[in-house]
Amino acid sequence: MAPWLALLVALAAAALALRWRRRWAPLCADAAFVVRAARCRRRLLRGGGRSLAARFLEEARKAPRKPFLRLRDGTVRYGEAARTVARMAAALRGRPLPGGGGERLGPRVAVGLLARNGAAFVCAWLALIAVGARPALLGAQLRTAALRHCVRESAARALLVESELFGVVEPIVAELREAGVAVWVMGAGRNPAGAEDLSEALEAAPEELGAEDVWRPPDMGETALYIFTSGTTGLPKAARVSHLKALLCSAFYQLLGADSSDVLYIALPLHHMAGALLGVAGCIGIGASCVLRDKFSASHFWDECCAEGVTVFQYIGELCRYLLNQPQRPAERQHRVRLAVGSGMRADVWRSFVRRFGPLRVVETYGLSEGNVTLLNYSGAPGAVGRSSFIYKLFSPFEIVRYDTESGAALRDEGGRCIRVRPGEPGLLIAPVTPRTPFLGYAGRPELSEQKLLRGVFAEGDTFFSTGDLMEEDSDGFVRFCDRTGDTFRWKGENVATTEVAEALLAHAALQDAAVYGVTVPGHEGRAGMAAVVLRPGWELDGAELFRHVAAALPPYAWPRFIRLQERLALTPTFKQRKALLAQEGCDPSRVAAPLLLLDLPAAAYVPMGPALWDGVVAGRIRL
Repeated sequence: MAPWLALLVALAAAALALRWRRRWAPLCADAAFVVRAARCRRRLLRGGGRSLAARFLEEARKAPRKPFLRLRDGTVRYGEAARTVARMAAALRGRPLPGGGGERLGPRVAVGLLARNGAAFVCAWLALIAVGARPALLGAQLRTAALRHCVRESAARALLVESELFGVVEPIVAELREAGVAVWVMGAGRNPAGAEDLSEALEAAPEELGAEDVWRPPDMGETALYIFTSGTTGLPKAARVSHLKALLCSAFYQLLGADSSDVLYIALPLHHMAGALLGVAGCIGIGASCVLRDKFSASHFWDECCAEGVTVFQYIGELCRYLLNQPQRPAERQHRVRLAVGSGMRADVWRSFVRRFGPLRVVETYGLSEGNVTLLNYSGAPGAVGRSSFIYKLFSPFEIVRYDTESGAALRDEGGRCIRVRPGEPGLLIAPVTPRTPFLGYAGRPELSEQKLLRGVFAEGDTFFSTGDLMEEDSDGFVRFCDRTGDTFRWKGENVATTEVAEALLAHAALQDAAVYGVTVPGHEGRAGMAAVVLRPGWELDGAELFRHVAAALPPYAWPRFIRLQERLALTPTFKQRKALLAQEGCDPSRVAAPLLLLDLPAAAYVPMGPALWDGVVAGRIRL
């Protein structure tokens, strides 16, 4: 064959291979994933009406000596944990509730669970499910007022609290008892009247829990537990999680190819879905071991992974970027981590993470505690949260529709129907509410759940769940997170996505962290962009150089008009930025104690802003 002809054949083969890779390879991955998901679902439900507690006891009977929880102060094996669960279930079952009506703890009774990440939390959670109660998972960081709200929202009839956290509960013990809420304390200590120490009951309880002693829900769609939303834009709501969803979450790691030989690292709070259902329940689902920590330490993470033989790392939010900000150390390339699973990893962080700490596989996910849609980026496209193929939608149906940031509602056509977005166009992620993909909603007032529903979306009588998140589908069908609807704001007639602005800012060498939000400015329409930023240690900020960086990366309407210098950013327990408080404080120097900078357009620089410059902005003498 002539050399030129061989070259043409090679080029044609390369073009066909590229076309296959772009068009057909993702579809094959979709099909393989859906088949695996169907198998996992059938395997889980083959026995009918089971619960997460029953699933745990199965694993404990198969491998009682296998390490279950590896804690800082020791290891708890599956068999040991099963005995603790049995004692707690026996001590709790039928326990009297206050009120004088002779009520006792049993199926469908809500119980608040307040404990730190540890064996007490996990065993109490499983014991409550075993007796049919509905645990409401409470954060260890809750203070008294927030605790009172969460107990009320979940309609809890009892509060089960770890003795080390009793100080938060103590001021309202009498109030809780008057409201008909029992207070039970795990662990010895000084307890006032009205709080009952369970130590003696636990000591006297049997250590065996037979399959017949574990409550079986007659309907897998029943509420199994309550998980509270993060409360970034208001008070937390108690999201209902069904027994079916809890069991399906236990198959999460099996779906990704993990097995009982894996060691999972979890430092996420167990009162949220990622830590509890995907993390601990996912570990139970494959019979693996879990390295459980009460807080995440970026400086010790890789050393712990090496010491514990960690193979799977569960991340959320900015954890991976925190690791990238750490100085290099030998352990970061000596570990055995092969799989990093979580949500919120940006594309640039993804590439840097794999390049520095790899080789490992990253699986980005998307889901909500109360939601009925799940996205998984099992094909490994950096920055994507999932796929929008018709095959994947057989597993988890969803749509992306046009959204009006100004009105805060989905756009509708002349016939009153929602409009699907085009590739590359951001829109609101919604999912159909059907018997197969139900929306259980929230405990409490019905209007809390109704606010999350869209009706008459594509046809008369249909109902969709609104995630409140803006997504974008590219030309290859990959779905990428854009922003939360409450975060996107409008300025100079344009929609500004806070995540896009934050990514641009964080590409600047001097900036370690950034939270972007919109603020109201007297005399101006819409909301002006503002960024709270944290400098890297030892760096100073050059206002002119920062503006050159921003101007090169963003269109003029997206330039932050105000910069707020912070030592650190406030985060929720799941590492979400608390931007609502920052937006509320605004940009008035008389109300903000932190140093502020103003974008001086004529000077093409960010300059320090005091009362005089602010007065000029308010009076209209300084143009934004």
